[in-house]
Amino acid sequence: MLNKKSVDDIQVKGKKVLVRCDFNVPLQDGKITDETRLVAALPTIQKLIKDGGRVILCSHLGKPKGEPKPEMSLAPVAARLSELLGQEVKFAADPEVVGPNAKAAAEALQDGEVMLLENTRYRIEETKNGEAFSKDLASLAEIFVDDAFGTAHRAHCSNVGVTAFMKENAVGYLMQKEIDFLGNAVNNPERPFVAILGGSKVSSKISVINNLLDKVDVLIIGGGMAYTFMKAQGKEVGTSLLEADYIDYAKEMMEKAQAKGVKLLIPVDTVVTKEFNNDAPSRIAEGDIAPDEMGLDIGPKTRALFADAVKDAKTVVWNGPMGVFEMPNFAAGTIAIAQALADTSATTIIGGGDSAAAVNQLGFGDKMTHISTGGGASLEFLEGKELPGVAAADDK
Repeated sequence: MLNKKSVDDIQVKGKKVLVRCDFNVPLQDGKITDETRLVAALPTIQKLIKDGGRVILCSHLGKPKGEPKPEMSLAPVAARLSELLGQEVKFAADPEVVGPNAKAAAEALQDGEVMLLENTRYRIEETKNGEAFSKDLASLAEIFVDDAFGTAHRAHCSNVGVTAFMKENAVGYLMQKEIDFLGNAVNNPERPFVAILGGSKVSSKISVINNLLDKVDVLIIGGGMAYTFMKAQGKEVGTSLLEADYIDYAKEMMEKAQAKGVKLLIPVDTVVTKEFNNDAPSRIAEGDIAPDEMGLDIGPKTRALFADAVKDAKTVVWNGPMGVFEMPNFAAGTIAIAQALADTSATTIIGGGDSAAAVNQLGFGDKMTHISTGGGASLEFLEGKELPGVAAADDK
């Protein structure tokens, strides 16, 4: 799975190259409010330009569900990309994505020129991986490069279907980096290997917990999902987030950890409050949580315990915040983990989604070895699943 042909292995001079990017950026009044994904795509695009490829970019944006919706057009992306690249990115405004404008622009491309197709999800077949749209996309180019890790866990026309009709399929630098970091962290980590899982639900991380227990030396459980584990330990959790259906599963995982010699760490104290509100008075609860209180963050002893577990690690993967970090008064646990990761010399990998947002918002982004660009995709990678978008690329 991890030995894929990359942009360094293909000859693109004079050839049309279709590149699937992740330009699913937040827009407000036609303006891009966060350019992280555009900037992340630049190295691959610049490499193809430099090598004389005729570059045709494509991406989805939002969920237009097969209808052309002006507010989800990629036109603002083409404009901003032109500025970032320092050269014109021609925009093919076809409601059917591969229409007369796209075909004419693709035909007219010269070596080192770039164009962008309209939102791939304007076509209803995109998310169903329909053959007609896959063939339409493939008809524009000779080589396909997938650089959109954020959609690698979905089999769509623009990342999987199209590969069946292409002579050559490779991955871009962004995909390569994700495969290298996440894949190697999970399959061949430098030890001790510590995984930190947070976020609200055990149910969304079932397979991740199960898979990681076969691979890690230490597994840390925080966030909302910790209360199900605390309940499984026989503690009272008050009105905290609890998935009663998963208490037995949590017990099973604790037994598995013990049998495998994996250190499983669960909070020993909690910041509790009576209402879900940043300004609600809070206190630290050790052991049981009162019936009318809920836990919204890990307590100071837990922060120290978790930070200590990270100190001597060689590889750390973190997915999911430790508390309600959007509320400043309940962000201390998440900040403490981010600080512990910033202070360690380990390879630190942040698995997309909320933990990526937390690390960036709290100003620790540049201290991490790798921040994944795909929330769902990075989770499935950690589950040990094969991602369709990765599998579809040619092997080296």
